[in-house]
Amino acid sequence: MLPRFIFAAAVALITASVAQAQDADSALIVRGAYLGRIMDCAGCHMPRDANGAPREAAGLSGGSVGFEIPGLGTFWPSNLTPAASGLGTWSDAEIAAALTTGTRPDGRVLAPVMPWASYAALSKADLAALVAWLRALSPVDNRVPGPIGPGEPASAAFYRVVLPRS
Repeated sequence: MLPRFIFAAAVALITASVAQAQDADSALIVRGAYLGRIMDCAGCHMPRDANGAPREAAGLSGGSVGFEIPGLGTFWPSNLTPAASGLGTWSDAEIAAALTTGTRPDGRVLAPVMPWASYAALSKADLAALVAWLRALSPVDNRVPGPIGPGEPASAAFYRVVLPRS
């Protein structure tokens, strides 16, 4: 009788631990989703239809409208889903570093329109929540164009950023 009781108690303890971990993970993802919403990740990283309306079913699979920055070139917002064409091959630390330092794992610096300098102020807990949420997104295989150098022909729609003259 005692071995059955010990086994049942161990199973109950493991089940409770797994449930607690799942609740903690869920809470982290919910917090990350909240942060992603107020940080307006979809404003750039969600594709648009021909009328400019967000294609919500495509998630954050990469912006279909790029940004031309004088002297730097044209950049399209990347795929943030955990697909191979997105963040699927990046570690959590690499995602966090890109968000807070503006540098990708391959060493390329993110386009200036990405407000990483503001995101550098995220608390460690909020940064972990944001990364957990990005990891929890449905993977969407979508390769975005670019970046391209100044004056190169663009293969997709883009906004032209005009800087004031001094």
